[in-house]
Amino acid sequence: MFSPSRRFVFPGALSPPYLCCSKPKDQFDNLEKHTQWGIDVLEKYIKFVKERTEIELSYAKQLRNLSKKYQPKKNSKEEEEYRYTSTKAFLATLNEMNDYAGQHEVISENMTSLITGELTRYVQELKQERKSHFHDGRKAQQHIETCWKQLEASKRRFERDCKEADRAQQYFEKMDADINVTKADVEKARQQAQLRHQMAEDSKAEYCSTLQKFNSEQHDHYYTHIPNIFQKIQEMEERRIVRIGESMKTFAEVDRQVIPIIGKCLDEITKAAESIDHKNDSQMVIEAFKSGFEPPGDVDFEDFTQPMKRTVSESSLSNSRGDGKSEPKFGGKSKGKLWPFIKKNKGAGPEDFSNLPPEQRRKKLQQKVDELNKDIQKEMDQRDALTKMKDVYIKNPQMGDPASVDHRLAELGQNIEKLRLEVQKFEGWLAEVEGRLPMRTEQARRQSGLYEAQNTSAVNSCAQDRESSPDGSYTEEQSQETEMKVPATDFDDEFDDEEPLPTIGTCKALYTFEGQNEGTISVAEGEMLYVIEEDKGDGWTRIRRNEDEEGYVPTSYVEVYLDKNAKDVYKSLQKISE
Repeated sequence: MFSPSRRFVFPGALSPPYLCCSKPKDQFDNLEKHTQWGIDVLEKYIKFVKERTEIELSYAKQLRNLSKKYQPKKNSKEEEEYRYTSTKAFLATLNEMNDYAGQHEVISENMTSLITGELTRYVQELKQERKSHFHDGRKAQQHIETCWKQLEASKRRFERDCKEADRAQQYFEKMDADINVTKADVEKARQQAQLRHQMAEDSKAEYCSTLQKFNSEQHDHYYTHIPNIFQKIQEMEERRIVRIGESMKTFAEVDRQVIPIIGKCLDEITKAAESIDHKNDSQMVIEAFKSGFEPPGDVDFEDFTQPMKRTVSESSLSNSRGDGKSEPKFGGKSKGKLWPFIKKNKGAGPEDFSNLPPEQRRKKLQQKVDELNKDIQKEMDQRDALTKMKDVYIKNPQMGDPASVDHRLAELGQNIEKLRLEVQKFEGWLAEVEGRLPMRTEQARRQSGLYEAQNTSAVNSCAQDRESSPDGSYTEEQSQETEMKVPATDFDDEFDDEEPLPTIGTCKALYTFEGQNEGTISVAEGEMLYVIEEDKGDGWTRIRRNEDEEGYVPTSYVEVYLDKNAKDVYKSLQKISE
């Protein structure tokens, strides 16, 4: 750009100065504009990289928020859904996206430290260096201009003295030729002419000296000082160009460094997707929802061509049970309804989960036993800790009174004993479900009912009197000593598949409710839903979100807006059904 062979050596350097002294100044102006443009380009690139880092940070933040948004909530029903391979793969994708976001944060941090920060400091240094070089250039230009002015002054003085000496010589010659002039006047004119000639000679000598000095200064200026300054500016500009090129390489290298890690994240997502096993997921669904009931047997043929056999007693449910046969009834409401199509009970079920199908009951009982064992272990750990504390107090009375922990130890002992009794009770039910105990007789069934009545305040004893009939249908076997008579309307309201209840109004959720129990439904604060059944005094209101989602929520959690006409129709239907 400014190589020595192309330095600003001006053809007029050996010519009269007024032909060339202005050219370096013009070059300085051009270089000043060009170097300022170079600094502007560098600052523009810094701004570009800075905005890129902000975009990377914003992108990383959005990715993290996205991953967090779809993460399952802890201790919620949603967390249980992530046991399937497809949902596990989705969870792995969310985790990998979180790591993916971290790599974009690394890009932002590295670009900020390696490019933005370094170039910002370099720009400040570049501005100072540029200012110094142009200051030296202006100083050299001012010096040569000062020398030029001194030369011009010396030349004008020499020219003036020469003219004065010439006039004095002419005056002396005129006076010397005039016969009327006295000898004294002629001598005076001769001396004046000699004086002027001497002054001219002195001015000539000064002019020659000044000219030689100027020529030397001009030579140094155009062949040494200015080229050196131009060389420094050239080197400064080349360093700037090299620096911006290195920064661009760093810009690409920062991205290239995280590519292997990003590729690994994508490989993990692919691996998670390939780990999805549809057969395994289907089997898990089967294990989770299988009822354990035997398929129903064949329906007996009813021969209506024999009027003698079509008696009222044969069609009654009580007589058919008394004969030990289960005859299904089509149309109307029947207690011979098959279990796989039974609706779930509303509210809290019996303590022994007898309202559930056998397989589901077994899982619930096992879960309850595990929870109780954990509670027992927790209480035992507390007891052990208090026992050790008491031993320390006994050995070191100054640390505390040993009797102060006796009351708490006694409470823990009672809690452990109660929990053990609960475990025994649930293990008994579990053993019955798993078939480890013989079939319960009527006497054992009555004793079990008595035990439950003594230990629990609300146990649904009718569930223990249910047995599976040989043909696979589910009937109720009545005890020989006591009969459990269930009103047909209560039974049918719980287990019959009926048309969806009509809406009697709307409601607005005042608070968020997580419906984790069976029969309940989750609602979000501010959500609008349909009311299909009023609170009957138990503190629960039945609502519907859509055709497939309905359930109970606490009445205090919603604000109900009942439709008067729909409410009247609903009450009329209730009276008719009663």
